[in-house]
Amino acid sequence: MKGNNVWAIIPAYNEAKRVSPVIKEAKKHVDCVLVVDDGSNDSTSAAAKKSGALVLKHLINLGKGAALKTGCDYAIKNGAKILVTLDADAQHRAEDIPRFLEGMKDADIVFGCRSLNEEMPSVLRFGNWFITKLTSFLYGVDIPDTQSGFRAFTADTYQKIRWRANDYSMESEMITNVGRNRLRYKKINIETLYPDRYKGTTVIDGAKIVVNLLRWKIMRNGW
Repeated sequence: MKGNNVWAIIPAYNEAKRVSPVIKEAKKHVDCVLVVDDGSNDSTSAAAKKSGALVLKHLINLGKGAALKTGCDYAIKNGAKILVTLDADAQHRAEDIPRFLEGMKDADIVFGCRSLNEEMPSVLRFGNWFITKLTSFLYGVDIPDTQSGFRAFTADTYQKIRWRANDYSMESEMITNVGRNRLRYKKINIETLYPDRYKGTTVIDGAKIVVNLLRWKIMRNGW
């Protein structure tokens, strides 16, 4: 599907040491790799540019949701038809991108789902499990790993799922919008990788996501 304006959007914050291999592999499978440096204070932007990515930079750290929204908005304005989102820290294998693009042939959005096993830190594993069950109960979308950021969707789908959250809640908000718009979704298994076991959503982040899931259900006319 490469050649059909496929863009990879990679939010990055202080990932100068890990972002280059992700970019180089992603470039093999998409037409453009866009890194959004979310106010890093290291050389993330320089490393990304050296590896061949187009780079946008926030002057301050705004959050993953804000970075992804900046990247997706820019890609759409510049003709992207399919967007693939993945993390900069090597939690996602960019060589899996063709599997996502294959799934896009009969879906509006494809979710990469990790196994919630011992490779995932225990606090993250429990939080992910709880948020996943709550999301399914409230919104009727059966995604076994709601917190994975490895996803692919069409430009038209993006207009329907575009999130408001600037933090880690955006991944859950995207799913609620999938349910609200009754979009066709597909799930594919991806490897559970944690190069840095101390990164990711915190307990506080998880609590915010739970509160938002309940708030969105109340405020958005039952959604």
